[in-house]
Parts: sequence; C-alpha cells; structure tokens
Amino acid sequence: MPMKIPLYKIYWDEEDVSGVTEVIRKGMYWAIGPEIERFERTVAEYVGTKYAMAFNSGTSALHALLLACEIGKGDEIIVPSFTFIATANSALFVGARPVFADVEEKTYGLDPKDVERKISNKTKALMPIHYGGLPCEIRELEGIAEDRKLLLLEDAAESVGASVDGKKVGSFGDASMLSFCGNKVITTGEGGMILTDSRDIYEKLKLIRSHGRLESENYFTSAKVMDYVVLGFNWRMSTMTAALGITQMRKLDKVVELRRQNSAYLTRRLSEIDGIVPPTEPKGYHCIYQMYTIRVKDGKKKRDALQKHLADNGIGTKIFFDPVHLTQFYREGFKYKGGELPTTEKLSEQVLTLPMYPALTHEEMDYMSDVIKEFM
Repeated sequence: MPMKIPLYKIYWDEEDVSGVTEVIRKGMYWAIGPEIERFERTVAEYVGTKYAMAFNSGTSALHALLLACEIGKGDEIIVPSFTFIATANSALFVGARPVFADVEEKTYGLDPKDVERKISNKTKALMPIHYGGLPCEIRELEGIAEDRKLLLLEDAAESVGASVDGKKVGSFGDASMLSFCGNKVITTGEGGMILTDSRDIYEKLKLIRSHGRLESENYFTSAKVMDYVVLGFNWRMSTMTAALGITQMRKLDKVVELRRQNSAYLTRRLSEIDGIVPPTEPKGYHCIYQMYTIRVKDGKKKRDALQKHLADNGIGTKIFFDPVHLTQFYREGFKYKGGELPTTEKLSEQVLTLPMYPALTHEEMDYMSDVIKEFM
C-alpha cells in the first residue's frame, strides 16, 4: 500500500533555503567560514557548554572525541547495546573494547546498577545514550563516573533540547556528541558536534578534524605554510551544512513543543488500547520525542505482526533498536549468544517506533490509533 504516514518528515521553511542559498552565492568559503563558528557558538550557548566543534557526522564526531580523550588499546568503554551501532563501534575505531551494560525500563538508558557491575580496572569511560530524546538516568551515571574517576561521554545524538531538572542533556559529562542526521528533531542532512567545557579536548578536536593541521587562519585563502602536527582526518562540516544548522536551531524550541503536543495527543489515544504501552516522561525530565516508541506487551511475534499491519495500512514504523551485541559482527567477533543483557533483549522484542513529527495532524494520529486498536 502507498505510504500515507511516513516515519518522519523534516521540518523546514524558507529561512533554511535562504541560509543555504546565501552561502552558495558567495562563491567561496564552502568548506570553512564564519557560518561554522556561528553554528558552534549557537549550540554551545543553547546547551550551556564552553566549546563546540562541528563535524561531518555524529559518528566521526564520536570517533574524534575518543581520540581526543586518548582512549585506545587496552581500554574499555561501558556502552549500551540498546542503541545505534556507532555508539559501540566508536570504541573499536580507536582500538578500545566496548563493554555492554544492560538498560533500565524507565528511560531505556544505561542501568547504573549494571554499569557498576561492569566496571573493571581497564574501564576508561562511560558512554550512555539518551534514548529517542528522553534523558537517561544521567545524574546517577554522573555520580558513578565521579566516584570511580571515569570519563563521562554522553551520546546525545537524539536529544538536543532535552533536559533533567532544567539542565540540558549534553552538559552533564566531560563531553557529549550531538547528531544532525536526517531523522533528528533538527537536521542538516548529515552532521555532528562535540560539546565540552574542556579546552584541552577542544584544541585536540580542532587538529583531529582537519588532517592534524595547526591552523592560525583560513587554510583555503591563506598563503601561509601550516604545519601538520598529529595524524588527523578530513571530518570538517561544510559551510552550507552549518548555514542550515543555524536556521534550524532558531526553530528548535518551536519544533520540540510541536512534537511534545503531538506526543501527548497520541499517548492519550494509545493509552486506551490494552496491550500497548505508550512512552512516559519521568518527573523533572523534559523529553523532545525525537522518536515516539511504544511497547507491545505480548512481545516479538505480536509486535512484528502489528508492524506488518501498520505497513499494510500505509503507516511507516521502525524497530529502534535491535541489540548491537546480537548483530552478526558482534556475535562472531565477541561470541555473544543472547541472554547476556535480559532487559535489553526483552525491550528489543517489544518496541516499535511510530511516526512523530511537527506536521503530524490529529486526523493522522487518530487513523494510526484506530489501525492499532483494530489489530489489538
């Protein structure tokens, strides 16, 4: 059946088009320029950190962060398996080992109790995610990191704008990563960013992002010879991407409020259906609903059948997430068999992410609810 309601729609307006067009019409500064620094300042000020460094993707940003933190061979990073695979793979990029801890059912984030159990003398960092725009139990994890003298690196890819008791996600740890990939609340198509209060991490990131080049002025317009002092990568964000990020950031609070309103409406409708558990927001938590994920109590067989029923009725859905540790790569390389992370594995057989975006209408949400109710 043709798609009636897609999983997500990007929120854009003519300001976005004008911002990118202005960069194109300059005829220069497409790979470097004032828009990039302005985008970085805008996000840092919004979240409440001293420094921000833009990258061409969230994955490259995470890779660069681990390099800047000098994490490498022999080190361990505690990560969830209930996440996108880049969270775990970033440890492997630098020669470290991802150690999977289970998640808890309130926020779907790392379970502080299991994190404590997984810490060893090789542990260098904790890397929690904030699932679907809902903060994890970050204060508890922050306390563990402080007590055990570990780095706390937030994978906040899905959660710019979320907060706990008024403190923005991305400002709790030693550093954090944001993603501006196409399905995020605000997007630049592709793109990522590292936020930190550490001048040391920031200066290292600058080198890593651009071939290890020590830059004192614009490389593309300067005749000055610039030295290369470390091994680096080509992970710069383009100026057009940053220009789009600037205009998208101006709409962030509006977009989040529209998503919250739609999520509240859909939750009221789905709460009437037996066997469906809509998302909840703990007291003091501010969720941005980058994803709207329900749970099907009866598990995988019924969840999968519901997903097919929704597709047959023109409604897009996706499973976020299948466990990382049970992918072929981790099964074969690290000998996971299943059963190691019971809560993660249970959730992964129940969750189903439904469409959620600002332009979603009450009529469309009513239609989704009716289709789900009919199936259940």
